[in-house]
Amino acid sequence: MAHSADDDLIFIEEDRSPDNIADMDACWRILIVDDDRDVHEATEFALSGVEILGRRLHLMHAYSGREALTVLEREPDIAVALLDVVMESDDAGLKTVVAIRQDLMLLNLRIILRTGQPGQAPEADTIARYDINDYKTKSELTHSRLYTTLTSAIRSYNQLQRLDASRRGLEKIVAASNQFIAEKGLHSFAEGVITQLASLIGIAPEGLVCAASSDDEDHPEQFRVIAAAGRYSHLIQQRLEEIDNLHIAQSLNQALRNHYSTVGSRDITLYFRKNAEEGFAAYIESAEPIREVDQHLLEIFCTNIALCAKNIDLVNELRRDALVDRQVGLPNRNALVLELDRRLAEGAHNEVVALLDIDQFAATNDMLGHPYGDALLTATAQRLRALFDNSVFVARLAGDAFALAGQGRFLDTATIQRLFAHPFLIDEIDHPVSVCLGIAPLDGCSNGQDALKNAYVALRRAKALGIGQSVTFSPEIGQSAREHTLLLRDLRIAFERRELSIVYQPQIDLASGKVIGAEALLRWQRADGEFVPPDRFIPIAEQSGLIVSIGRWMLPEVLRSLKRLQAAGHEQLRMAVNISSIQLRQPSFLDFVNDSLAEAGVAPELLELEITESVALEGLDAMVALLDKLRSQGIRIAIDDFGTGYSSLNYLARLPFDHLKIDRSFVLSMDTSERGARIVRTIARLGSELDVKTVAEGVENQEIGQRLHAFGCGAVQGYHYAHPMDEASLLLWLAEHR
Repeated sequence: MAHSADDDLIFIEEDRSPDNIADMDACWRILIVDDDRDVHEATEFALSGVEILGRRLHLMHAYSGREALTVLEREPDIAVALLDVVMESDDAGLKTVVAIRQDLMLLNLRIILRTGQPGQAPEADTIARYDINDYKTKSELTHSRLYTTLTSAIRSYNQLQRLDASRRGLEKIVAASNQFIAEKGLHSFAEGVITQLASLIGIAPEGLVCAASSDDEDHPEQFRVIAAAGRYSHLIQQRLEEIDNLHIAQSLNQALRNHYSTVGSRDITLYFRKNAEEGFAAYIESAEPIREVDQHLLEIFCTNIALCAKNIDLVNELRRDALVDRQVGLPNRNALVLELDRRLAEGAHNEVVALLDIDQFAATNDMLGHPYGDALLTATAQRLRALFDNSVFVARLAGDAFALAGQGRFLDTATIQRLFAHPFLIDEIDHPVSVCLGIAPLDGCSNGQDALKNAYVALRRAKALGIGQSVTFSPEIGQSAREHTLLLRDLRIAFERRELSIVYQPQIDLASGKVIGAEALLRWQRADGEFVPPDRFIPIAEQSGLIVSIGRWMLPEVLRSLKRLQAAGHEQLRMAVNISSIQLRQPSFLDFVNDSLAEAGVAPELLELEITESVALEGLDAMVALLDKLRSQGIRIAIDDFGTGYSSLNYLARLPFDHLKIDRSFVLSMDTSERGARIVRTIARLGSELDVKTVAEGVENQEIGQRLHAFGCGAVQGYHYAHPMDEASLLLWLAEHR
């Protein structure tokens, strides 16, 4: 009986009688290589009836070096070769040694070189140069000396074979450990134990694994078969007492109750302790007698498997963390990609992945608090899971974005949007929700990442269109997205190379006709002279966040330009600069503006920041506080592009601002549409009611300017008055229009 280091493993040897051992491997194979038949007969006579280390000898014969190599190639498990030095040539024996070691790679074979005359091959030189194990003259090999020489050689061969078996066994154990760590659960783990244990011993995988199904191991009826192989496969899930083979049931019962392992002549039962409360046992049976098992290898195997079993729960926990969103209990992005890969590998047909993003979730979070936002996310997850069957895979990607994967007929735009037709009940309050959708077919995708990328492209397009929009991916949309990516790359390079420039468009007071200010506008001219329209590159800069860096360069440049214009005699000229919501969200924005004004030496009253109504969506209270601080320092605020975005009278009522800018699209429509003219007149009246000045953009002829003046619009800008121009041109223009 042998104990492991932690006393978890106790091996009990069952009866292994000499008869059983003799049956296992009946003989040692000895190859006699000599061109003299008398030598063969003499050697056979001398070894007749001899047993070495409990086994008889089986003599094999070869009469030349070439014949010896043929035999060894066919029968590689020969223990000892008695090899003559001189046969078909004087060095035939030595050449055979080289071929055995280098060509056949038989390194464990013991080679005893025999020579008829001592001088035929110098002993010391031969042993030093060739990988032989002994050197004898034929006259030395009497019965007793031949027995002694072979016993030493066979003992050495047996030890080398055991070392090789141990090495191979250890390699299998390491491989098994790695494999088990990668398995998905205890059943797969248990199946692997049967396979690897059988491989380690060198028998067919015939056996079963039994584990306790409760913490009470004193009741064998609670033990159940969790894995089985070979002719025992039908026993899976049976209770231990239901196994009709009494020997197997008793072996497993004793191992599980007493925590020990047994090694028999035709079977092995191993116990593995999973943890302090649980364990499992493996029973392996062989149709043939099992060769002598290296008990140390079994101990190492059991120790490694026990450690693997202890780590299975940890690995599964880590896998759950890697694949499950703990907050809402849905699979996460990693799990979605794996699921898409699986569906594609199975030949997904007419299947789609749909991404949905909750509209204005950030504003909800800011206004109602994170606990409320978390409750909304959980409610959304529960509704999605409840309304689809298991054929639809539901996941949460990140933040307020969710995903659905399944048949396209179940995941069309109308079906998904209907899920949000009814409000969510959060804290006893009905909360209506709308979502943007991006849908991408799986057909034509090479992997899950590609499909998810396409869905993201469609979702971004939908969000750009506005609240509650849906877009299905198409090759054209994909091409547009690629062009978008390339344009962003080029924009980054252009910014780094200082290829962006600033131009200024004057603003005219309609009542006096005087220049009251200018709007700073960004321009991009490529190295080849091509101009990229602002409506192409500015949205990309905003979406990517590059606008923050551009803004940190642009505002100081504009203020320095304004300072130079003041020095030229235009002291009261006001400068307007567009600011995006992402810039306003920067924590250091207020300090940045103040530092830029101070560095340029410009009074805050001469700076106007143009924002859009959409800034209110980023958290109205925080935005109102920031704008109040800016206005308290004298900086003016203008609402730009009024009426084209997220217009809301509530936002107008709460946002602090000084000017209301009428978008050029409305102004341009005045020539062709009376409805457009009415909209412009309404905005002008609204500005008057709110006691703020209205500024119209895009005025291209005198008639429009006159009508705007009649509507009560305060100021204008447009090609009729001046095109955007650089600082030097503006200075000349101002001189002409004093």
